[in-house]
Amino acid sequence: MPITRDGVAGLVCLAGSLLLLWLSIGLPQSALVPIGPAFYPRILFAVTAVLAAALIVTDLRRRHRPAAAKPAQYRLVVLTFAIFTGYVVLLPLLGYRLATLLFVAVLQVVIEPPTAPLRGRRWGLVAAVALGTMLVTYYVFEGYLSVLLPRGRLTGF
Repeated sequence: MPITRDGVAGLVCLAGSLLLLWLSIGLPQSALVPIGPAFYPRILFAVTAVLAAALIVTDLRRRHRPAAAKPAQYRLVVLTFAIFTGYVVLLPLLGYRLATLLFVAVLQVVIEPPTAPLRGRRWGLVAAVALGTMLVTYYVFEGYLSVLLPRGRLTGF
């Protein structure tokens, strides 16, 4: 069985995450707190390595059937970059909370527009995911990690 692009991507991610995990061993330990500067990167690199290994195993175990060719989604890629650019521009103006709420909501709608039969439920889901994403990330960074997030010049929060 030949390895596909998924397997190659898994190999690249596994090699990169293991290399960075090994390099994080050289980070100095903090004398003031038990969790040093290498704690979170090591978690990230370990999780990435596990997921990359899972991707490789999945790719190797899959019976390779020729997949139907899908048309390239260049329009969606350009729209995603445009939405992200708008988010970066609006961040200092509206602040983290409002800009993130708008970014997540708009990106969801562009990637998967609400369909007619479930339109009302879909809009509720879009709003719930956008609000939940904003609240969780805000409280993790502001409350737990004590990272100051941008306040909006126009909104004040």
